[in-house]
Amino acid sequence: MDVGLLLSEIILAGAAGGLLLAEAFVPRLAKRRGMLLLATMSLVASAIVLVPRAGATATSFSGAFIVDGFTVYFKLLLLAATFLVLLGSGRFLDEVEDRQAESIALVLLATAALMLLVSATELITLYISLEMAGLSFAFLAAWHKHSDRSIEAGLKFFLLNALSSAVLLYGMAILYGITGETQLDAIAGNLASAPTPALLLSVSFLLAGFGFKVSAVPFQMWTPDVYEGAPTPITAYLSVASKAAGFAIVIRVLQTALPSAQQEWMTLVALLAAVTMTVGNVVALIQTNIKRMLAYSTIAQAGYILVGIAAGTDQGLAAVLFYLAAYTATNLAAFTAVIEISGRTNSERIADFAGLHQRSPWLAFALAVSLLSLAGLPPLAGFFAKIYVFWAAIQSGLVWLVLLGVLNSAISLYYYAQVIHDMYMVPGREAAPTRAMPPLAAALTITVVGVFGLGILSSFFMGAAEAAARTLSQ
Repeated sequence: MDVGLLLSEIILAGAAGGLLLAEAFVPRLAKRRGMLLLATMSLVASAIVLVPRAGATATSFSGAFIVDGFTVYFKLLLLAATFLVLLGSGRFLDEVEDRQAESIALVLLATAALMLLVSATELITLYISLEMAGLSFAFLAAWHKHSDRSIEAGLKFFLLNALSSAVLLYGMAILYGITGETQLDAIAGNLASAPTPALLLSVSFLLAGFGFKVSAVPFQMWTPDVYEGAPTPITAYLSVASKAAGFAIVIRVLQTALPSAQQEWMTLVALLAAVTMTVGNVVALIQTNIKRMLAYSTIAQAGYILVGIAAGTDQGLAAVLFYLAAYTATNLAAFTAVIEISGRTNSERIADFAGLHQRSPWLAFALAVSLLSLAGLPPLAGFFAKIYVFWAAIQSGLVWLVLLGVLNSAISLYYYAQVIHDMYMVPGREAAPTRAMPPLAAALTITVVGVFGLGILSSFFMGAAEAAARTLSQ
């Protein structure tokens, strides 16, 4: 048993515990700064421990836990996302001054749980990791205890997460009943070459349970309300960290445990992708709240990612990995800008973003860049992410799905452009300049550079994604 494979998760959990224990001994004026410094150090240390393990595959705990290039890729993505969210959460932490340590500690614990999830290769380990993360998200969504919207968001997430977990667990139980195994590779070895009705039922329940985690239609009902009601930094964290880990485990389960039903789950995933991107984009057209619009945008983005999974090839998986990196940078840029804008204007209505370029050119530019990347315009990261995903789908014969994806991208451009139009073309009622807090400005700069960098250097990053995807099929 190599406990050292858990060192990254142990570092984060230790830092979370240290924050809670040290809170009483930290001077009040330096509290937030010191806590964020400790959290950042733990994230950096966790990343440093991970990087040398990218070139080899190691397992522990009787094969229930694995560290390989695939897991390292996702864990580094989770650590980067957590760092950027914490960097831009100063205003939120000031609002919960009496619970700052708990807020940061819970984010670190949620990240550790997601990292455990990414490395899980056994059904029980997978389920426990998923529940650890889900409970953390429910608490964080309801963190503004005096806000009805926040309490509602936390309660909705908790109840619907419990329902989806029951569905997922039922699918796992059927799979165990068929094979008598909980290890993913052992499950694959015990399945018949032709899928049985029981296996197809299990696959359906598994996709329904995972569909909730990644906001796939028709399991997305929690997303708009939770995104709107949760504190904006938590919404940003939910939109990227949970998505990345969710898709990582979907890929691992489908590819490792269910190759004998590949044709069947490819068809189901393709249908999910078509419905998800269409519903997400169409409903986003009528939104007037920026967070709800981005919530439906997130649903649509999940549809595009599912296109790569539906391709069922190594190229499709590599495209999904690259897409998730591009999506993380892009969505964090959008939400980081929204954190500052909504905090200054005390409004989340898109109409109140009018004239933003006059008050804060940098915030307006950053939000515009992120929205254009989400729409898939060159030379931004989102454009190349969609190109890679669509090309993998075409090679698998899913031309109809790609045509639908292109049509949906055109639809999405309308509501993204509407926000940009309001920021640049509609005069604002308020002329006072808006300046971002230095840490948030740094997070915004990093994400915007990432959006451009992932686009301009897309071939380099796609190469890294291909190397990570190859370790999954070895």
